Amino acid sequence: MEVQSSFDQSEIDVVYRVIAERRDVRHFVPGAVDEDLLMRLLGAAHQAPSVGLMQPWRFIRIQRPELREQMYRLVDEERQATGAALGDRNEEFMRLKVEGIRECGEVLVATLMDQREKHIFGRRTLPEMDLASVACAIQNMWLAARAEGLGMGWVSLFDPAKLAALLGIPDGGKPVAIICLGHVAGFYPKPMLELEGWATRGKLADLVYTDRWQDNNSA
Repeated sequence: MEVQSSFDQSEIDVVYRVIAERRDVRHFVPGAVDEDLLMRLLGAAHQAPSVGLMQPWRFIRIQRPELREQMYRLVDEERQATGAALGDRNEEFMRLKVEGIRECGEVLVATLMDQREKHIFGRRTLPEMDLASVACAIQNMWLAARAEGLGMGWVSLFDPAKLAALLGIPDGGKPVAIICLGHVAGFYPKPMLELEGWATRGKLADLVYTDRWQDNNSA
């Protein structure tokens, strides 16, 4: 059956191009993020799908410079601990730039809301679907930012309990991402970790199975 789309081919091509050129950005150039643009990006995030339409995302906008600096120190603390946990790859990891908190124009923290236990629809056997819903919101923002020419980075190197205490997040809520938004000199031609030789993207054919789990490492 032929698929009927309400979008013409040029519009479809743009969607796939934005997906392909989205990057996790760590390098920013000075400049504030336009307020209307920021609201458009948050609006894109808020249009994300969510399990049971629970909309579990909450965004905290960080505007106090001293609070941004405290968050930077939390991230650096976890960066050191992660490097130590990586053993032989410690030195290689410590050379990587893993955040842009001090340089970016805008910092947001994406969190899971509190009192999520009352939302059962779609979560009775998979309670982590609330986190998946927040990830969808972040991805919406990421794609919109790339289309707008704005860099965005997702930072996950932090102790969630310490960040929650710093930001006054209530019991049951949980920060899941520090989002760095800002202007960039250019977008990486490939994911930064691939350019740095840390890892490479796997082949799609190795990740798609038919009917049941397939062990591609077996003889």
